[in-house]
Amino acid sequence: MPARAQKTKNPHAVALGALGGGAKGSSKGGKARAAKLSAKELSDQGRKAVQARWKKARGAKTK
Repeated sequence: MPARAQKTKNPHAVALGALGGGAKGSSKGGKARAAKLSAKELSDQGRKAVQARWKKARGAKTK
């Protein structure tokens, strides 16, 4: 049985992963997007998300 070749990481891919910021090179999209929003826009989006979650939860109970 032949020996397995050692896997090496692509250095370019590693560099791109590190550009994301955050822990372990994760994406920073949500945080960066939220930082650009005004307080009212952020509040409106949060309210819309909460209403969607409650609507979904209520819908699941009545079925």
